[in-house]
Amino acid sequence: MPPPTFVLVLNGSYGVGKSAVLDHVGDLLVEQGRPFSLMDVDWFHRSWPPAADDPDNVRTEAEALAAVWQQHRRVGPRQPVLAGVLASSADRERYARVFGLPVRSVRLVASGAVTEGRLRGRYPPERARALEWHLERHAELTARLARADGDELVLVTDALTAGQVAAATLAHVGLLPAGATTGGPLSGGPPR
Repeated sequence: MPPPTFVLVLNGSYGVGKSAVLDHVGDLLVEQGRPFSLMDVDWFHRSWPPAADDPDNVRTEAEALAAVWQQHRRVGPRQPVLAGVLASSADRERYARVFGLPVRSVRLVASGAVTEGRLRGRYPPERARALEWHLERHAELTARLARADGDELVLVTDALTAGQVAAATLAHVGLLPAGATTGGPLSGGPPR
């Protein structure tokens, strides 16, 4: 496989389906025989307390992503795909530096009611504080992403399955023929 020419970012606020779509992106790329590297950005900045000179953990996140990307590239060319938040040009530039590739982003959006339902389904009662934090902030982040308007495609996920969103995203960036659908689980993993 030739080296990738861009890093694909599934952009969006909390509860719009980024992580679920990321899994289906992997399924579709396996079906196409296309090597890939999937990364959910949330797991690269979950560190507390943050460094005094990195209060939002953005440097920590970037350095962790770069280390994983270096390791993944060592075993051969592969398409990087991230699920995360691109809320500013600085975010976009940081990911471009980490991967040494231009960023192409697709923003996933959902109505307030659908997002709230998804978030409530994600957090059990013992994680009520996390649920409230996300409920309080998802509308503001959604508005910020809309104002930034840096995505080449916006997909409303309310009435679509994660597989349909993944197929539309990959078709848009030329990594999947139009009309393809998601099939089985990631190679080597149990069915989901």
